[in-house]
Amino acid sequence: MFTEDGKPSDDDPRENGPTLGDERVTLVEALRCARLTLEMKCSGLDAEAMARRAVEPSTMSLLGLVRHLAEMERRTFREMMAGQDVPPLFCSDIDRDGDFDGAVADPHVVTQAWEAWRTEVDFATRLVAEAPSLDITGDDPLNQHGGGGGAMSLREVLVGMIWEYGRHMGHVDLLRERIDGRIGQ
Repeated sequence: MFTEDGKPSDDDPRENGPTLGDERVTLVEALRCARLTLEMKCSGLDAEAMARRAVEPSTMSLLGLVRHLAEMERRTFREMMAGQDVPPLFCSDIDRDGDFDGAVADPHVVTQAWEAWRTEVDFATRLVAEAPSLDITGDDPLNQHGGGGGAMSLREVLVGMIWEYGRHMGHVDLLRERIDGRIGQ
């Protein structure tokens, strides 16, 4: 992804994916590329850089976005689609923005965030791969996923997650550029 001097390499793992796939392949590939973009934009940064805030009064940081997206993966795939009753990773009733508020410049916190994100992405990847069709549904009674509440198909969930990552990749671009001027990819 990057050379030893921190410059983007010509080897981009988002390229050369399937181009003539069916609906599932297309959606899965788009989400895979969005997830890779997050990893690529955060690569090579230490804890201080990962936790650096955007601008006052925002609490947004790259680390906060990793934690936020781990929460979204968990809520979407474990809770809604798999019906698991699992606690939030970083947020709580007391601190609804714990994903961003707790994003502090501590290497352990960074490691924990990436481990949580990768665990949730792995779970989601398996769930989607094992789903018999994109028509299976999960329940979104609190309308946390913008579908109006109620049943949502896996198809809608995948589109929603692609949208969620896409929405935040602009933030990630700006945050990374502010940290060290790196643009691209």
